[in-house]
Amino acid sequence: MPETTSRFPMAGRVPALCALTAALVVLLALPLYVSAFWLNMGLFAMAAAVGAIGLTILLGAAGQLSLGHAFFVAVGAYGYAFLAGESGGGMSGLGLPPLLAAVLAVLLAGVCGLLFSPVSSRLRGIYLGIASLGLVFLGHHLLQNMKPVTGGFEGRTVVPMSIGGFSFSDQADVSVLGVPFGAAESQWYLFLVVTVGAALLGRNVLRGRPGRALRLMRDSEIGAGAMGVDIRRTKAAVFVLSSMYAGAAGVLTALAFQRTVPDYFSLHLSVSYLVMVILGGLGSVGGAIAGAVFVVTLPLLFSRYADSLPFVTGAGGQGLDASTAAQFVYGAVVIVAVIVQPGGLAALAGAVRPLRSRRPAAAATP
Repeated sequence: MPETTSRFPMAGRVPALCALTAALVVLLALPLYVSAFWLNMGLFAMAAAVGAIGLTILLGAAGQLSLGHAFFVAVGAYGYAFLAGESGGGMSGLGLPPLLAAVLAVLLAGVCGLLFSPVSSRLRGIYLGIASLGLVFLGHHLLQNMKPVTGGFEGRTVVPMSIGGFSFSDQADVSVLGVPFGAAESQWYLFLVVTVGAALLGRNVLRGRPGRALRLMRDSEIGAGAMGVDIRRTKAAVFVLSSMYAGAAGVLTALAFQRTVPDYFSLHLSVSYLVMVILGGLGSVGGAIAGAVFVVTLPLLFSRYADSLPFVTGAGGQGLDASTAAQFVYGAVVIVAVIVQPGGLAALAGAVRPLRSRRPAAAATP
């Protein structure tokens, strides 16, 4: 009789663990070998990945469409800038320790999500999307007019992160293997820790009991209610969690830019996050990260190599600028992905994995 169970249950996981370990080693070593451009691009990608994880939980697992993600990202960014900043020069600030300010900024985004939860718990689908869209316009108006807090159109500078007396800035007098660690190099590890932590938390939420409740609610609210799921409380809770993820992404974005500007936190940012999670695969943490990397890095790469690419020009040139060209590309990719592979990059990876692990029938044990 053929043997139906593997004698080595961990054998299938070894390649994945080896690949994960190799990827982690490469990520840890990158600041020692690559230039500041690539590191800064990675910082923006990791910041976006954190926000995309929160949105994929909300949209992919719970089925709650939100177009207000940019608002909560702005709350995290400006919350950190205000809480950590000092008062002076027409600006207000509390001057809190940066780490405490970052934690409070994430909590502030969660509180804003909680205040919106009476709406998010009663609506779903396009109706929730339209309601949350109002947050973006409201937030943009406040950012431009609350000048003592936000700096108005010009924005405000951001205090670098500091933990235990170590400043994640160019002022840090630290060298590793002869490589001076400035803001980009030191922040790389900070962002990497936050991104990995956010990914692990999101993975545990989706694979645990809360994830099952969210998917059941997404598929059938009546069935979920019959199974004992408190629909309104669950909707409110997942919206708060997604808002906190967005707040954390806002803090990282502010640290990466070193300045907050209102025009960045517009509807375009919310749409970009939707593209990230749809392209990566709804409900997939890994897919959200991959989608964020693709959407963030593409315009930066186009801008860097504009002279070598057809139809793409630098600033002031004749042709498509890098940002517009990137939007055309990932817009086309999203359309193709929806038609050919609706599950996105996550489903594509899932389809490839069995092909790699499939063994020839002749190798079966008789």
